Amino acid sequence: MKSTLLILVLIGSCMVIGDGILTPAISVLSAVGGINVRHSQISNEVVVLVAVVILVLLFTMQHHGTDKVGWLFAPIVLLWFLLIGGIGMFNIWKFDRNVLKAFSPLYVYRFFKKGGKDGWTSLGGIMLSITGTEALFADLSHFPVPSIQIAFTCVVFPSLLLAYSGQAAYLMKHSDHVYGAFYHSIPDSIYWPVFVVATAAAVVASQATITATFALVKQALALGCFPRVKVVHTSRKYRHQIYIPEVNWIVMVLCIAVTAGFKNQNQIGNASGTAVCIVMLVTTLLMILVMILVWHCHWVLVLIFTGLSFLMEGTYFSAVLLKVNQGGWVPLVISAAFFIIMYVWHYGTVKRYEIEVHSKVSMAWILGLGPSLGLVRVPGVGLVYTELASGVPRIFSHFITNLPAIHSVVVFVCVKYLPVCTVPEEERFLVKRIGPKDFHMFRCVARYGYKDLHRKDDDFEKKLFDSLFMFLRLESLMEASSDSDVSSLLDQQTKKSGDGQFSTNSDPYSIVDLSIASGDSIVPADSSLGTNNAVISTHQAGSQVEIDEIEFLNNCKDAGVVHILGNTVVRARKNSKFWKKIAIDYLYAFLRKICRGNSVMFNIPHESLLNVGQIFYV
Repeated sequence: MKSTLLILVLIGSCMVIGDGILTPAISVLSAVGGINVRHSQISNEVVVLVAVVILVLLFTMQHHGTDKVGWLFAPIVLLWFLLIGGIGMFNIWKFDRNVLKAFSPLYVYRFFKKGGKDGWTSLGGIMLSITGTEALFADLSHFPVPSIQIAFTCVVFPSLLLAYSGQAAYLMKHSDHVYGAFYHSIPDSIYWPVFVVATAAAVVASQATITATFALVKQALALGCFPRVKVVHTSRKYRHQIYIPEVNWIVMVLCIAVTAGFKNQNQIGNASGTAVCIVMLVTTLLMILVMILVWHCHWVLVLIFTGLSFLMEGTYFSAVLLKVNQGGWVPLVISAAFFIIMYVWHYGTVKRYEIEVHSKVSMAWILGLGPSLGLVRVPGVGLVYTELASGVPRIFSHFITNLPAIHSVVVFVCVKYLPVCTVPEEERFLVKRIGPKDFHMFRCVARYGYKDLHRKDDDFEKKLFDSLFMFLRLESLMEASSDSDVSSLLDQQTKKSGDGQFSTNSDPYSIVDLSIASGDSIVPADSSLGTNNAVISTHQAGSQVEIDEIEFLNNCKDAGVVHILGNTVVRARKNSKFWKKIAIDYLYAFLRKICRGNSVMFNIPHESLLNVGQIFYV
């Protein structure tokens, strides 16, 4: 069931990425196409060249973000809808008011009865009239539901109905202007102003799909379904505005290839229609699961929703299939390529993690080595990065069996992206002790949501040590105090959490996440140190031990911090199936080689980095 759901979600995601490639191509090409509508002497090659130039400029400006020009987007789009709505009303009044009869369901029935198979196949060519509606609620992270509903009901939908009806009225009198009907239907006096607004609106629409592609890739990256790429925040004010260089250039090259390769709006429209229709089908399937498993809707309601949705979308999808050889194959090829990349990356990552979980070192073996771990403990702190939220990773045993010394303090750092939108800063870190106190071994789990970013932050190391100091204080307090005293102090700390002090906000993940839970308790620690004089002054019995350990940790920190990172190589076993060898030994290995390394993702300084290599066979 999980594999089926993963494949379904990846198909939908890949189709959205494909739509993000096709939408800028057809939007800009359609807008620029108005040049040769009134000036027929201008060839189509010139139109394509202008469209390519605009696309190149659009993608090369992505790294600047939209923070400074974003305020222009809403006025441009609003002006665009008002213009097309007004032009549609003018054409209906001037040419043929009878086109309004098309809203009657009777004419829909007559159209299919008279057209037969040709009427049914024509549905595949009008998908562009409904594209964009599937992306409306992608803005839920930026706008509330009522604002989107009001904008669509009061502005977008009426303007589109008037625009299409106006073009139909115009074609009733000018049947030879089917190609470029929109630009032909514009009155001469406002032709070029509308052309400018149309081009600007096309750029805004393209920017929206590009931004959506970046957001989708970032979320897939956080969930382990996309190779590691660089994510750049382009705005200090709006954290959702991001830029991914690798994805940007790939999308740009593919977008230009589609524009220059087809040179035809109809074929690109067929391609975009195929992508959108598949996205709608996948969304409906996922919606059914949400209604059953999350909302617990009555089965009758689920059945009605399923029947109506598949009736409409299935009809359009069956018509779109006939357009596959007319450009509809493009999103299928693009999506297939992205699907292979995302699925192979996820498969290899999961297999590597499973082996690390099964091969982790037992605590009995660690305790048998004694406080020195069978080595020389040198001054300093070793930060061992691992994907395991519990237990000791195999990389550590590999390290201590091949080197004669280990640092006096060892901290296992685990950066986890949870399947939630964001993790509050005060709930970011989970700290625990591993083994007896004289082992000086700790674990620190840094948790992020899929919209959070473990970006380059000079304070991350400081916050990590502040979490350790806070943990030592609380540990000493809990050993020397009664439960009521601890509860009273934690209540005081909770009230100060808004000022950057330690917070004990209830966190469901520290309870239900079995991968993090263990025999020892995990204490949430705030990112700030929040020195509390009451902790030290109230419990004199444990204060000296606490001060000694904190001083020891400080001395080790001053002696130097070394980041120990595992360089894991995954290989397929010799008796593995052929497709598995191709996926692991070639595709996954190639993706790991060209993508960003862990040292870059974790922003580890190279001068204090130590790589430990090991090979896993899956």
